[in-house]
Amino acid sequence: MRYDLVIFDNDGVLVDSEPISNAILAGYLTELGHPTTYEGSLRDYMGGALHRVHDTVLERTGRRLPEDFDDTFHARVLAAFERGLTAVPGVADVLRGLVAAGVPYCVASSSGHQRIRVGHRRTGLDPWFRPGTVFSAEDVGRGKPAPDLFLHAAERMGVAPERCAVVEDSPLGVRAARAAGMTVYAFTAMSGPGVLPGADGYFDDMAGLPALLL
Repeated sequence: MRYDLVIFDNDGVLVDSEPISNAILAGYLTELGHPTTYEGSLRDYMGGALHRVHDTVLERTGRRLPEDFDDTFHARVLAAFERGLTAVPGVADVLRGLVAAGVPYCVASSSGHQRIRVGHRRTGLDPWFRPGTVFSAEDVGRGKPAPDLFLHAAERMGVAPERCAVVEDSPLGVRAARAAGMTVYAFTAMSGPGVLPGADGYFDDMAGLPALLL
């Protein structure tokens, strides 16, 4: 099937940010008195917007995170990005292939627009994304696993959901894409296919993605 739109998650799919951000999140939550391991952060929060962290901590402990939690976390993550964020190996070749084939693509990320911009600039991916092709959970009321973000991206790009392919690396993202009625391909380099049930296809190297999309 040739798709009319490919929707990329950002963190872990375009930029190799998940190890950085989840290590920082686990450390910060632990610092605040909510002991969290790196593995626990990946399991509970990978692919989700920050409101999921607030909701989960409140549900588990009855305590709210500090009002400046988001600002402090973002500042720490952005500083770490500047020190060493890289693009996911091979993703530029995938984008180049989509351009050559005339297949439109965009980003739909749980991260905020500032974080997406910094990540793309730091990794050199920003020339691949023209204005109007980057969508964030900030743009909708609910983040993943709700389908709202993917449906918003498809609507803005003028493509029916059933004509979209989503590239994801988190269970929350796979669930969101399925709920949106889209085909979803799971990138398993970090988690393995067993952690991402429900995808229509799996790949563990970007070199294998074009065969699924084109």
